[in-house]
Amino acid sequence: MRIAIVTDAWRPQVNGVVTTLTKTGESLAAMGHEVRFVTPASFRTVPCPTYPEIRLSLWPARRLARVLDEFQPEAVHIATEGPLGLAARRYCRRRGLAFTTSYHTQFPQYVRLRLPVPIAWCYAYLRWFHGAAARTLVPTEHQREELAAWGFANLVIWSRGVDTELFRPRERDAAAGERPLNLMYMGRVAVEKNIEAFLSLDLPGRKYVVGDGPDLPALRARHPDVQFTGFRFGEELARTLAGADVFVFPSRTDTFGLVMLEAMACGVPVAAYPVTGPLDVVLDGVTGALDEDLRRAVQRALTVDRSACREQALQYSWRRCSEQFHSHLAVNTRPLEQPLPAHEPR
Repeated sequence: MRIAIVTDAWRPQVNGVVTTLTKTGESLAAMGHEVRFVTPASFRTVPCPTYPEIRLSLWPARRLARVLDEFQPEAVHIATEGPLGLAARRYCRRRGLAFTTSYHTQFPQYVRLRLPVPIAWCYAYLRWFHGAAARTLVPTEHQREELAAWGFANLVIWSRGVDTELFRPRERDAAAGERPLNLMYMGRVAVEKNIEAFLSLDLPGRKYVVGDGPDLPALRARHPDVQFTGFRFGEELARTLAGADVFVFPSRTDTFGLVMLEAMACGVPVAAYPVTGPLDVVLDGVTGALDEDLRRAVQRALTVDRSACREQALQYSWRRCSEQFHSHLAVNTRPLEQPLPAHEPR
């Protein structure tokens, strides 16, 4: 099957959305499908206000149409709600093509943290955007319930995977209790990740922040005792993560939290709030601890069996994730060059 995936989030961004789409594309190709990504790399872009690492495509409609007309996809998936996503949505609607979308990011909460925009306004836009899709793919059951409460329809689950060969337990430099605790956060360093809640905890040991983002300079200035490593990749990243005693995930706004799976695959328990994302990924008292008191969550996470974390992560694979994605696609059999209907659907 020829599958087009349109996304405003793409490399060099380092985040769960890009990882999920990249791994899904690789798995679909291994399954024999032809996948074409339409990304900002093919368009003129400008930096996103307040978040320059994100590039927004300028006037992408014509070029996007040429790319899709040439590729002749049998299925179109729109992964994001930005300029490319809007152009792809309009392209499909004008041609009477069914398409699917996915909900990766809690934009209403993210925008509210930066601008005085009512959350309900953002949800109204997102409800309109996804309402035209045959199905909207969401990563967890709790996220599905949240969006259904906001009036979203045709919601289906598309879970996530983890590379358990790269992310695996490693030999540690000393047994627990014989060295200072290593407490770690990994991911984007931005206000929506609520990292300050982790760094302000009164806990013994060493705190690490692995990653980069717009809040890094301010956090580094406020917390000189914290080890800020910047981005790490591949084996270096996996070794760093495997050396942690507890992975602390302070975000209250993530839809899933792929980094939690990566931590558990390394045998590292997770401490988090009991909110969407952690509620579906972490088994409280088994693979980590969920608590409104994040300090207490860290302390409880230290007592869990690290082997149970690994066993839980082994249940998630990118192959299974991609098969699930494929099963939700809306397949179009009408050639794209067929004349448009007299009254174009809006």
